[in-house]
Amino acid sequence: MWTIFRKDIAHYFSQLIAYIVVGVFILVLGLLMWVFPDFSILYYNYASLDQLFSIAPILFAFIIPALTMRSFSEEIQFGTLETLITKPLSEYQIVLGKYFAGVVMAMVCLIPSLLYYYSVYELGSPKGNIDSGAVLGSYLGLIMLSSSFVSIGIFGSAISKNQVSAFLISTFICFALYYGFYYLSKLPFFFGSMDDLIQRIGMDFHYNSISKGYLDSRDIIYFLSVNVFFLYLTNHWLKNRLFS
Repeated sequence: MWTIFRKDIAHYFSQLIAYIVVGVFILVLGLLMWVFPDFSILYYNYASLDQLFSIAPILFAFIIPALTMRSFSEEIQFGTLETLITKPLSEYQIVLGKYFAGVVMAMVCLIPSLLYYYSVYELGSPKGNIDSGAVLGSYLGLIMLSSSFVSIGIFGSAISKNQVSAFLISTFICFALYYGFYYLSKLPFFFGSMDDLIQRIGMDFHYNSISKGYLDSRDIIYFLSVNVFFLYLTNHWLKNRLFS
């Protein structure tokens, strides 16, 4: 598994796409947080990173599929997937190696955003007037959300040898799971009866719950379940593809 992990990490940093994706994430996040008046924290009267944690999931729903679209699509396209299988590695080890490489890349995107936390911390009046506990909870929620997006991106890459198709499939699933159930719950025949239950199926409900600064085991179990589900689907798809 770690052989695949190291191979994919090296592959990410040897490709220009990884630097472009990380750069675009930080640039867009910075512009929205500091420049555009509808989002800029400079126009708010209190020290908060709410803008970062409300914008980041939307950006990640595009950024992570762009990072992971090569994971299996490239292997399938160039016929190197069969070569991987001949090595002393199980399908699960291959899938997990690529998954953890994708999670690390998502963390690489997040690390520069700590500079925004430091800036808000210093700009607060008095200095340090920011709810660090809520920020920590929000970062934890974002890490869990991004890991789920990675598992979806890995699955999307496994079911298509075309990278553009893999990107579109993964992006669609990410948005459907994050926003779909919220808007579904607003339909007239669900509203007032099953709307709360339907919202709990969506990622945004559990992400927002963690972002409030306290941990609920149900939220953690939810994100772990999403990860396990899509990693299982990826492994199952690969087995069927290779041995059918």
